[in-house]
Amino acid sequence: MQGGRKVRVSKKQLLFWGWIIIACAVLRVVFFMQQVNAPLVLAESDTIDVSAGVTFNRLVTRLANAGIIAYPFDIRLYARLSGGANDIKAGEYALTPGMTSRDLLAKLVNGDVIVHQIVVLEGWTLAQALDAIQSHPVITPSLDPADHEGLQSLLGTSAYPEGMIFPDTYNFSSGMTDSDLLRRAFRKMQEVLAAEWPGRDDGLPYDSEYDALIMASIIEKETALASERQQIAGVFVRRLQQGMRLQTDPTVIYGMGESYTGDLTRADLRRQTPYNTYLNAGLPPTPIALPGRESIHASLHPNQGDTLYFVARGDGSHQFSSTLEEHERAVQQYQLGRQ
Repeated sequence: MQGGRKVRVSKKQLLFWGWIIIACAVLRVVFFMQQVNAPLVLAESDTIDVSAGVTFNRLVTRLANAGIIAYPFDIRLYARLSGGANDIKAGEYALTPGMTSRDLLAKLVNGDVIVHQIVVLEGWTLAQALDAIQSHPVITPSLDPADHEGLQSLLGTSAYPEGMIFPDTYNFSSGMTDSDLLRRAFRKMQEVLAAEWPGRDDGLPYDSEYDALIMASIIEKETALASERQQIAGVFVRRLQQGMRLQTDPTVIYGMGESYTGDLTRADLRRQTPYNTYLNAGLPPTPIALPGRESIHASLHPNQGDTLYFVARGDGSHQFSSTLEEHERAVQQYQLGRQ
């Protein structure tokens, strides 16, 4: 051949270099899988926030810069090959020692975000519930508990907001605001009322679901015993039906607001507020607390009977009476006698 000598490569040489190439490829695949399944560089548990719209490549770069991922190319390649690179979900994620890059990708694709929890208790006022919600370290506060008109607008109701959110345990992920959680609790209360109201007993002295909610809030504050809720409801329903005043201390206390110091006096019972059911007939104008489902059910299914009075025994239970004479004896036994 003119211009140079033809280089001949033997079959043995071709075979040798072929095996070299195959061995390098195998080693690279082994290294690739080792890196994908190698633990992240973590001395202790940590969290990461993945914003909406962030790409997997940008996230990996961030983790690599932080020293958490040692070989970013390999996890990027794995994500592309597995199809997960475009399916990651926004949220807050937990990183734990021993977790691999592969585990992390699976978390991101499945949306396995950190779940936070808050408990809103039965019998709390709306202000107490909002304080607990806004005190949670993950929730962004924005609402003013005293701005009742603003809260009504937020919830989309013309009703006074007290008692309008459902007490329950709420799970949520990072990014939740107090407005979001309040709307969620309001919707839950509407669902409970919508489920309970149609099956109510006949002849109840309520004009609307809201009246039943007011009654339920009183029941919630009067007893912590599930076995007494329908008995309490029966007393109050019969008093309304007979034109008697409810004469319930929790409504008076609610009407006193911050002036209540923990000791209800005779002078307090004579103080005129819209919530003083010793002075005013009928139900108070709004709920006085957050009632649970059991109290709502009790308000709609009161016990039948003739009891019109009850007094605390001092052990959490109550003594029920049908006549004023019986009631006065019970007061003498359980309250005046104890004093």
